[in-house]
Amino acid sequence: MTQKVALVTGSSRGIGRATALRLAKEGYDIVINYARSRSAAAEVAAEIETLGRKALLVKANVGDVAKIRGMFEEIENVFGRLDVFVSNAASGVLRPAMELEESHWNWTMDINSKAFLFCAQEAAKLMEKNGGGKMVSISSLGSIRVLENYTSVGVSKAALEALTRYLAVELAPKNICVNAVSGGAIDTEALKHFPNREELLKDAASQTPAGKMVEIEDMVHTIMFLISEEASMIRGQTIIVDGGRSLLV
Repeated sequence: MTQKVALVTGSSRGIGRATALRLAKEGYDIVINYARSRSAAAEVAAEIETLGRKALLVKANVGDVAKIRGMFEEIENVFGRLDVFVSNAASGVLRPAMELEESHWNWTMDINSKAFLFCAQEAAKLMEKNGGGKMVSISSLGSIRVLENYTSVGVSKAALEALTRYLAVELAPKNICVNAVSGGAIDTEALKHFPNREELLKDAASQTPAGKMVEIEDMVHTIMFLISEEASMIRGQTIIVDGGRSLLV
């Protein structure tokens, strides 16, 4: 019961996968959450186990509160604790605001913002038993900038960042730190669904003051810092990892 445990939602690929593997390398047992591809999740689990850590696979659509509660019941039954929660799972419909339908809006808001609230409620119960914990939500620059076809996702990420602030204050007395990491354009599997992907990549490569694009590992480094004790006095903040791109017009 002293072995630390981390949950990373949407951890079968991309930033979630890289974060799960890094946490395993740092000694955490990992809860791998996925919605569709069990084979991809199983590959991540196998890598974690080669590192000498335990991996629990849980299929759950985090936009469904009943599925969330079922996932946390399984975590409690298997591990009995939770120390780190990274809210990484994301989805969304990429259309102009005037073309959005109610189903598009609900789907995006459920997975990108509602999920964080209800996962955080369940995670806090387990963390409180251990004397505290760390939560990190993953946002994007569309929360503060208007991006093409990004209305529903951008609004859901803005809600996610606001929720991060509220949870940080409410959970502070339980010794639970809550923060967010917002990334610039990163060449992940998710970016392939963007109709203007090539334009985004070209802009990031040529206009980023740091002289290069943000990579997945840059996000992982920041997540790992926020869950460290060195960051314990950072609460309710959204750390932007974009090489300075958002500072320019």
